[in-house]
Amino acid sequence: MGDLKVVLIGLIVLFAIVDDSEAAISVKAFRRIIGINRNGPYLGLVVPNSFEMSHLLQSSLFVEDERFPQLDFEGRRFRIGRLGKEKVIVVMTGLSMLNAGVSTQLLLTLFKIKGVVHFGIAGNADPNLQIGDVTIPRRWTHTGLWYWQRFGDGPNDELALESSGDYTRIIGYLNVSDYTTMMKVENGVSFNSSNYLNSVWYQSEEIFPVEGTPEVRQHAFWVPVDSHYFALSEKLEGMRLEGCVNATTCLPRRPKVVRVGSGCSANVFVDNASYRQFLRSKFGVTPIDMETAAVALVCRQQGTPFIALRSLSDLAGGGSAQSNEANIYAPLAAQNAVDAVVHFVQLLSH
Repeated sequence: MGDLKVVLIGLIVLFAIVDDSEAAISVKAFRRIIGINRNGPYLGLVVPNSFEMSHLLQSSLFVEDERFPQLDFEGRRFRIGRLGKEKVIVVMTGLSMLNAGVSTQLLLTLFKIKGVVHFGIAGNADPNLQIGDVTIPRRWTHTGLWYWQRFGDGPNDELALESSGDYTRIIGYLNVSDYTTMMKVENGVSFNSSNYLNSVWYQSEEIFPVEGTPEVRQHAFWVPVDSHYFALSEKLEGMRLEGCVNATTCLPRRPKVVRVGSGCSANVFVDNASYRQFLRSKFGVTPIDMETAAVALVCRQQGTPFIALRSLSDLAGGGSAQSNEANIYAPLAAQNAVDAVVHFVQLLSH
């Protein structure tokens, strides 16, 4: 598949040479891509923000490629180099599911990528864990695709277009009135009154895997990480992580790496304890972020092995002594994520 990609890119270059002025991609860029791919395959390292990426680029184990240190393409910068013995391409996505999905798709389309490791910081839904802990979920989901039900309908009412398979009630819903602070009393019994916002039903993503039939959709709510990657990540448990920002500002205990069941993403910054508790009780998630599920879904469609490591920067919505100190501990959390990723990549190289 990788050799075929190089051949196809070469053919496109030949066509582009005919009239470079009308080519969507310049001949110069294509030649650089071909040169980069000749040295592949690579491990793709996908990171949301510059302050998270900077810790990786500053690592003594990261060495940029002498001939092709980077490629700027469609607003993204792909950094080519080695992390220890592993050939890597690093890309910063930017905030949100859209940016993460676009960046990951470009990475997998342009380059010979054998696997993707995503990393960064995240909010925490599990009060038993703390800031600085690095979580490695077994699976991810996008919790931002909703069917917002009309007022007056309830859980037993069929959703519009549900019969055609566009929407479903299988996954579950959030009823807004369950969280109202005003109680209605009838015959001495208190209960939540209805709310015009009614309920939102969580939906699966439509995906079109490369091994499937074009234009024939499949559905995915949970996207598992690569089983080999997840098994290998067990060796990260017990590694030493940083627990202090400076000599006087330290966490109650030293952070740890822990493999967990699930993580979720959406275009929502969750700083609300009630919604955090709902996500935890309904879906059993630990890290909550705004990008990973998009990376997971693109890798699922492309058939590319994938894993994500997210270091906890705060307890979403508050609730502990350190929960509102993300500004203080975010750099520490970012460094812990990078340390875990570097160790994981070294394990892959053995």
